[in-house]
Amino acid sequence: MADPQQVLAQRVHDAIVASFGPEYSDADPLIRPSSFADFQANVALPLGKRLGRAPREVAAELAGRLDVADMCAAPEVSGPGFINFTLRDEWIAAEASRMLGDSRLGLAPVARPQTVVVEYSSPNVAKEMHVGHLRTTIVGDAIARVLEFAGHRVIRDNHVGDWGTPFGMLIEHLLDVGEDSAEAALLTTDPNAFYQAARRKFENDPEFTERARSRLVRLQAGDPDTLAIWQRLVDISREYLHQVYARLRVSLTDADIRGESFYNDMLADTVEKLEEKGIATVSEGALCAFPAGFTGREGRPLPLIIRKSDGGYNYATTDLAAVRYRVDKLSADRSIYVVGSEQALHFQMVFAVARQAGWIPDGVSFEHAQIGMVLGQDGNRLRTREGETPKLSGLLQEGVDRARGILDELDAAARFDAAELDAVAEAVGIGAVKYADLSTARESAYLFDWDRMISFRGNTGPYLQYATARIRSIFRRAAEAEGAGVTGAGAEAAARGSGVAISAGPERALALRLLGFGATVTQLGETAEPHRLCAYLFDVASLFTTFYEECPVLKAEPESLRASRLALCALTLDVLTKGLDLLGVPVPERM
Repeated sequence: MADPQQVLAQRVHDAIVASFGPEYSDADPLIRPSSFADFQANVALPLGKRLGRAPREVAAELAGRLDVADMCAAPEVSGPGFINFTLRDEWIAAEASRMLGDSRLGLAPVARPQTVVVEYSSPNVAKEMHVGHLRTTIVGDAIARVLEFAGHRVIRDNHVGDWGTPFGMLIEHLLDVGEDSAEAALLTTDPNAFYQAARRKFENDPEFTERARSRLVRLQAGDPDTLAIWQRLVDISREYLHQVYARLRVSLTDADIRGESFYNDMLADTVEKLEEKGIATVSEGALCAFPAGFTGREGRPLPLIIRKSDGGYNYATTDLAAVRYRVDKLSADRSIYVVGSEQALHFQMVFAVARQAGWIPDGVSFEHAQIGMVLGQDGNRLRTREGETPKLSGLLQEGVDRARGILDELDAAARFDAAELDAVAEAVGIGAVKYADLSTARESAYLFDWDRMISFRGNTGPYLQYATARIRSIFRRAAEAEGAGVTGAGAEAAARGSGVAISAGPERALALRLLGFGATVTQLGETAEPHRLCAYLFDVASLFTTFYEECPVLKAEPESLRASRLALCALTLDVLTKGLDLLGVPVPERM
């Protein structure tokens, strides 16, 4: 099956070469949806400038060369040089029918699979995840899922904070209170409280501060007793992460954890190589790199500190070591860092130094997929009433509780048993929180609004979940009409054996939009922007609503029309469920 934009782009490309020669084969056909037709090609405008000819004249010549009779009515030239395409209904129907029988829904595997490292989530050991970790976790997971589905080799990388100054502080505090004490039990019940108690001592007790720093030196030197305590902290945090990731339906596992400690043995060598290459020099006691193009106040070169004045390493050192590891050991063609936008300058400088050192070869991409902040109703960073950053676990539970409240208002208990009602509330609550985040452009801040995200109207998770449940209810009713022995799943499978036909405008609009699934997923993989898939799925669900309201399905006559519309329902269900699965949004069977 074929995506119409991709097919038209190839046909226009062929017409460009046939009309003006292979030297113009680099011209982008610029195929876009149009309000005057299905699509339009805008290439004649830039091409006219290159040729020194009127764009409308160029468009007319291209239109005469285009070989699109099998899929379109005759192309029309309009305006200053647009070429308009109106697809044939039979072509749309034939491609939709082929898509219905394809497990990949029209997405061809990539011609040149890459090894892609996706770094995301990255919480700190011995601290609870908070709302700020939500976006990096679920956006990164969606990017990883999509790239994997597209055919790339994806290496998930959970770059947890498990090394550095806080661990000298935490270990020393644990030894002070006793590993079997009630205070130590906070590591499993309220790790933030344990961390804050250690932090207060570190800031207010000079003797403790000195002991904590000495403990850090012993940790970094590999002292066995210190490492054993550190490992206990790491193990406790892993159990906590298992619970959070399972509830979020995130695909990260223990095997994906490569924390700061993982690179510890590479740090000295990384620094030494930067010194040998003359990239790192001592400035005010610290070893720094000064990548070109980065300046601070008064135009002075901006330093990237590689080794602190006390001889310790920092985030920049670890990140440079990670670059080397991903290129040299993992053979990464692309590395995507799903990290908050406040780290933009840091990553720009790290990538610049790594390229200067020759650690990122030509053709290898390192990119920062910036994540914006989550805002409260006051427009500032989301906080609790006590002024703290909300814990992620509490936020997720509130989403489920709110979903359960809505289901209770709809008297869902009359249709579900208790266990199923709990499962639906869990799926709707978690799905609502995730989708609200994913549907926002990742680099943008977004307002955390419970009323909007839990709504069954608009571009929300519950709206899309309900769309899939409504389609499944159509198949259950179709099965009931068939008689005993036929199930909803059976009716759904039978529909996939039928073909799609176009007999009304809403059918055509829905079928045409469904054909764009592959192109949308491809674009998400290229841009690492999950909100594009969210917008597409919302379009599909909205077009399905119009189709369902205006085109009878189960009561359609003759039987061939009923079969065709059931097939279109099945294809819509496939696209919605696969799309939501790629986003990591759960889809309940019934709602």
